[in-house]
Amino acid sequence: MRGRSLAVALAGALLAAGGCSYTVSGVLPGHLKTIAIPVFGNNTVEFRLADDVTQAITEAFQADRRLRLVREQDADAVLRGTVVGYRNQVFGYTAEERATQYEIVLVVQVAFRDQIKNRVLWKEDQLAVRTTYDVVSVGGAPARTETEGRAEVIQKLADQIVSRTVQGW
Repeated sequence: MRGRSLAVALAGALLAAGGCSYTVSGVLPGHLKTIAIPVFGNNTVEFRLADDVTQAITEAFQADRRLRLVREQDADAVLRGTVVGYRNQVFGYTAEERATQYEIVLVVQVAFRDQIKNRVLWKEDQLAVRTTYDVVSVGGAPARTETEGRAEVIQKLADQIVSRTVQGW
C-alpha cells in the first residue's frame, strides 16, 4: 500500500513539474517582416565603435532570419541607437598591483519602432553590457587584447538586442 502511494505521489509530482515547463515563444508582432538598422550614433571618443556595433547587430539579425534587412523607407520596423558609453578599466590585480584583468562596459541608447503601427515596441536609455578579459595568461588560456574584449562585448550587445526584439527578453 505504501509503495503504491509513493508511486502515485511521484507520478503526480512529475505531471505537475511537466506543467511548469519553460518555453521561449516570440513576441514579435506578426505584421513585422522587415527591419532597418541605421548606423548608430556615437557619443564616445572611440573610433569606429558605432560602426562596429551597427555591423554586429545587423549580422545578428541576419543570422536570426526572423526579420529581413531592408532600407529604412521600405522597413516595417526600425532599430535606432546611439553608443553613449564605453569604459575599459582595470578589473583585477596581482599582489604587486599589476593589472591582470580588464572589464569593458558598453552602454547604448536603443529603440525598436513599429513603423506600420507607428509605436515604439521597446526602448532602453542605458542598455549596458560588460565583459572581462585577462591581459596575462591564466590557466593555459592565452592573454587577450582590448580589441578582442571589445569584439566580445559588442557581440553580447548584438545578441541581447536581437533577443529583446524577437523574444521579448
